[in-house]
Amino acid sequence: MSTEPDVSVQQGSISDAAADAVVVNLFEGVRMPGGATGAVDAALNGLLSQAIADGEITGRLYETTVIHTGGRIRARRVVVVGLGRAEEFNLVRARRAAGAAARTARRAGARSLATIVHGAGIGGLEPEAAARATVEGTLTGLYAFTRYRTRGQDGGGRRVESLVVVEHSAGKIAAFERAARQAQVMARATNRARDWTNMPPNDMHPGTLAETAAEVARSCGLELEIIAGEQLLAAGMGALYAVGQASQHAPRLIRLAYRGREAGGIDLALVGKGVTFDSGGLCLKPGDAMDWMKADMAGAAAVLAAAEAVAALRPALNVTFLIPAVENLPGGRAFKPNDVLRTLDGRTIEVLNTDAEGRLILADAVAKAAADGAARIVDIATLTGAAIVALGHEASALISTDDDLAAAVERASAACGERVWRLPAWPEYREQFKSEIADLKNTGGRAAGTITGALIIGTFAGSVPWAHLDIAGTAWHDRGKPWADAGATGVGAAALAQLCLDLAG
Repeated sequence: MSTEPDVSVQQGSISDAAADAVVVNLFEGVRMPGGATGAVDAALNGLLSQAIADGEITGRLYETTVIHTGGRIRARRVVVVGLGRAEEFNLVRARRAAGAAARTARRAGARSLATIVHGAGIGGLEPEAAARATVEGTLTGLYAFTRYRTRGQDGGGRRVESLVVVEHSAGKIAAFERAARQAQVMARATNRARDWTNMPPNDMHPGTLAETAAEVARSCGLELEIIAGEQLLAAGMGALYAVGQASQHAPRLIRLAYRGREAGGIDLALVGKGVTFDSGGLCLKPGDAMDWMKADMAGAAAVLAAAEAVAALRPALNVTFLIPAVENLPGGRAFKPNDVLRTLDGRTIEVLNTDAEGRLILADAVAKAAADGAARIVDIATLTGAAIVALGHEASALISTDDDLAAAVERASAACGERVWRLPAWPEYREQFKSEIADLKNTGGRAAGTITGALIIGTFAGSVPWAHLDIAGTAWHDRGKPWADAGATGVGAAALAQLCLDLAG
C-alpha cells in the first residue's frame, strides 16, 4: 500500500523548481514548445526542441521521455509527457498523463517532483479543474499495492515523497491550492478503494470488511450498524442471507451514516455490492473466470472510501452508506437454483442462477435504504459481464429511473475523470424477469443483461429516485497501464464523494 506524497502549490517558473524531476508536456504535432515547456527548453539551451526535431519526443499520448539536465537547471531530470492531439484532450487524459509522468519520474529515482498543470493552456481545460486532475492523476499514478511483497516497495523500493504544483500566475495560486486539497481527498479515496479491493479473499472476507468499516466509522466519527448472520433473517433480509449462507464467514449488512446537517432525513443512500469472493455458488464459474473475483466487492470498497472522503469534505448533506457483504460459495448449505427467497420489502425472488447473486444482496440493501426514508438511492456494483460486452473497459454503465439523479451522477463522474454511459430503463424490460411462481426471478436472460440486472435491483427502490452504476468493466485492469498498475482501479469512490458535494450545493 502506497504512502501519499506531501502536496503543495507554489508560484514561480518550473525551470527554477528545486526537485529531483520536473514534469512538462507537449501536444502531438507541436514542433516548437511554448509556455512552461518552452521556458524549460530555453533554460536547457534547446535540449527539448532538439529532441523534438530528432523525433525522440513526439507528444504522442502518454509517451514519456526523460531528459538529463546536466546541471543547467536545479532539477536533475525533466520528464516530458505527451498529451496527444489538442482537439481530443480532456480531463480523463489530463489525469492519465499526470500519472504516466509521475510513474516515469519514480522509475528514474525521483523522490521529489514538480509539475506544471496539464491542459490549462491550449488544451482548453478550466484551470482549476485541470489542476485538480493533475494532482489526482499524479497521486493515483504513484499508487502501488505492496502489502504482500516480502521484497521491494513502491516502484522497486523508490518512493516519491513530495509533489509541488508550479504556476507562474499569482492570480491562480489560491484556486490551485483549493484544487490540490480536494484532489488529495479524492485520490486518497480512490487509492483506499484499490487497497481494499486488491486484498486477497482469505484476508478480506465479510468479517474483515465489517471490521474495516468499523475502523472507518471510529476514525471519521460516523454512525455504524452491522446486522450479521441469523439477524438478517430476523430483520427480513432473506435474499442477502441466502447468498452468504454457505460460507464460514457470516453475511452482513453494514451501515454507516454521515450527518452533515441537523434537520431532515436521509438525503442520499449509497449502496455498494460487497461480494468478497464470487465462485458463482452452485452455478460454479469456470476456473479462468474466477481469477479476479476478489474484486467483486469493488462497489463496497467505493462506497466505504466515499464515506471517508465525505467525512473529510463535510458537505451539508445527510448520507447513509450501505454495504451488503457476503462470500458466494458452493457447499451443503448453499442456496440453489429454483429456491424462492423473501426480501425485506416482502417480495419474493425465484433463483434461476446462483451466479446472479449481486442483485439479490442489493435488493435487500436497496429496500433497506428505501424503508429508512432515503430521498435518493445510488447503488454501485460489478454486476454483469454484459456491461463489458457493451462498453468495454472505458465506461461504466448507468441505469436510472430519474433523469435529474442520472444527470447528477454523470456530472460527478465527469468531474472525477470517470466515464459513464446511460442505458435505457424502459418498463418493457421488466417483462423479462417476471416469474411464474414468485414476484420476480433473478435473471432476465442474456438479452439486455446489464439493463435487466439493474432493473431487478431498482424494483426495490420503489418510488424513490434511483440510479445504478455497473462497474464490471472499469473496476479492474488485467494489465498495467502507462498511468496505473494492474489490479483494482478504485472507480466510483471519488465520483460518489463528488456527488455528495454536488447535491449539497
